[in-house]
Parts: sequence; structure tokens; C-alpha cells
Amino acid sequence: MPKYLIQASYTVDGLKGVLREGGTGRRQAVERMAESLGGRVEQMYYAFGESDVYVIVDLPGNVASAALGLKVSAAGGARTKTVVLLTSEEIDDAVRQEVEYRAPGT
Repeated sequence: MPKYLIQASYTVDGLKGVLREGGTGRRQAVERMAESLGGRVEQMYYAFGESDVYVIVDLPGNVASAALGLKVSAAGGARTKTVVLLTSEEIDDAVRQEVEYRAPGT
């Protein structure tokens, strides 16, 4: 199953929710959301800095990942960025791919 890194930054309303529910309450909500899409949360971390939360999640594919991001962002409690994560073996497969390419100006 594809793996994604979701970075979330809370809005003021989102932070109020964290203060009410706590970190574990929000993790449970994220776990239920991932499970509703056929996925699972591998890890969830809170952090200092530009992003407040980092979630590593297994999801069935890009459509499920997009659905998750759309739902979270539309709710207004957080803004998300999603990174597709690849295994070393997937990179090995990519290296073996035949790609026809000409660099600009050549």
C-alpha cells in the first residue's frame, strides 16, 4: 500500500480543538479517518516549527490521499501538505525504467 507523509499546520480553530481533545484525541480522529479510506496511521508526531503535525499513513492510493487532504482542509481546522513516500525498492524499480528524455537546449 502506498505510504504518505502528511504535514499539517493548525488554524486557530484547530488549535482550540487540540486544547479540548488533547493530542491522543486528535490521533484517534486521524486514525478513524485513515481507516475509513481503507488505510492506517503508521505514526503521528507533533512538532515545533512550520508544521504542527507529521503523520505517516498507508493509503490505497492517490485518490484516497487527495480525499483526505480535501476533507481536512475544507473543515478549516488545519492546512495540509502531502508527500508521496517511496521505498528503496521502488527507487530501484524507477532506476531500471527506460526513459526517453532530451535536456533543454541540447
